Amino acid sequence: MADPKGFLTTPRLLPERRPPGDRVRDWNEVYTGQGLLPLVAKQAERCMDCGIPFCHHGCPLGNRIPDWNRLASYAAWERAAGWLLATNNFPEFTGRLCPAPCESACVLAINDEPVTIKSIEAAIADRAWELGCEEPKPPDRRSGRTVAVIGSGPAGLAAAQQLTRAGHRVTVYERADRIGGLLRYGIPSFRLEKRHLDRRLEQMRAEGTEFRAAVAVGRDLAGDELRARHDALVVAVGATAWRELPVPGGELDGIHQAMEYLPLANRVAEGDFADPPLTAEGRRVVIIGGGDTAADCLGTALRQHAAGVTQLDINPEPATARADGQPWPVHPKVYRISASHEEARALARPRPGRPREPAAGPGGCDPRLFSAVTLSFEGDGRGRVAAVRLAEAEPVGRRPRAGTDRVIGADLVLLALGFRGPDRDGALAEQLGLELDRAGNLARGPDFAAGPEGVFVAGDAGRGQSLIVWAIAEGRSAAAAVDRYLRGFTELPAPVAPADRPVAL
Repeated sequence: MADPKGFLTTPRLLPERRPPGDRVRDWNEVYTGQGLLPLVAKQAERCMDCGIPFCHHGCPLGNRIPDWNRLASYAAWERAAGWLLATNNFPEFTGRLCPAPCESACVLAINDEPVTIKSIEAAIADRAWELGCEEPKPPDRRSGRTVAVIGSGPAGLAAAQQLTRAGHRVTVYERADRIGGLLRYGIPSFRLEKRHLDRRLEQMRAEGTEFRAAVAVGRDLAGDELRARHDALVVAVGATAWRELPVPGGELDGIHQAMEYLPLANRVAEGDFADPPLTAEGRRVVIIGGGDTAADCLGTALRQHAAGVTQLDINPEPATARADGQPWPVHPKVYRISASHEEARALARPRPGRPREPAAGPGGCDPRLFSAVTLSFEGDGRGRVAAVRLAEAEPVGRRPRAGTDRVIGADLVLLALGFRGPDRDGALAEQLGLELDRAGNLARGPDFAAGPEGVFVAGDAGRGQSLIVWAIAEGRSAAAAVDRYLRGFTELPAPVAPADRPVAL
């Protein structure tokens, strides 16, 4: 450690964000980047290099966090990048999108603020590109075996890169018109600028991975035919079957799924539209859901100049500290403010000499209403949604509490209720002979094998809706299983097994 007392003398500081009023005027990432490396190096000194680094246990990838923290504290960025890239194919993604269960498992978090592992990871990842540590790594020799990967999200991309580097010829099939899955169309640019994704895809192409966009396997190309063409097949189609909200009025116009709304906004940034076909501009927006997708909808609506935004979360407002039932080192459910919530709160405050800007919600500065259960949607008499009827949720059972009904106006309702598993159209699963488990995910056995010989399932398609870091970990492990199937042995790392589960979400 550069400073063995750093965890005692240095307070936790995160990279500076741009002012909220400036952020909502564009789609760029929220962080300034100014003075980042000196700040990160100083924060890395807070790592205690503890004897048993529980951050390893908190990270599904098994990232060697103390090792690259120590190197970052000395500003040895190239060596730090070597340790980071040894366990994570896409640290520029996880450093921006992962909720950082590793920080919750930091030993320092027992009685203090944890090390800023996530921002250190992002800084090392970006510096790695600048220093040339991310040059393409094509294999020295080809195995003569071919592998098809269905899905180009983080699990599919991780599996493809690992298998390509192992010497196999890999082709990735994506049903959307561009490669990237939810990284491309589900995550707004203010959280992940697409240049990071495009740069990584160019590296993978240079290594030998081939991509086929706008090919829906199971519809445009039969799954069994694709399997016959290749020596192995990896199904990494994600968990994209969204949850519905079965309440009266759900058929009204103006009620949309988050994954109908967000991709259209991202397509504007891609140049497909001058203006999105579905916009929050000038509308009273109600977002139903309490997760990251709901926060992405909030930030997007603010940038589209919504008249007001309210977010309904059926869960009670979390405490600011760990609950007794969520002890260290689990990832606790505590009160957090995302960049989007920060923006909504800032826009709700009056500014000196200026009229009050549209409130983020009925409560004023915070756009969220906790313990809010949706009862029904009300129309305007012409088939469009005009209001949402809600009630306070009981702490146990989340049932509506009698006498607490209220109505809030809504011109646009966005449902961000999570996902039930892979799409239920059945064509791909039927063609490949795949079955569903009791949770509604694609069933798989040991070593990620599923269905007929040579077919493997990785990521949310088999695990269910989860974190990006789990998707990458599963992609890497599935690649090791495929490599072992093809060659009889593997030198690829396998950080997780299908039976593994997150410590807590």
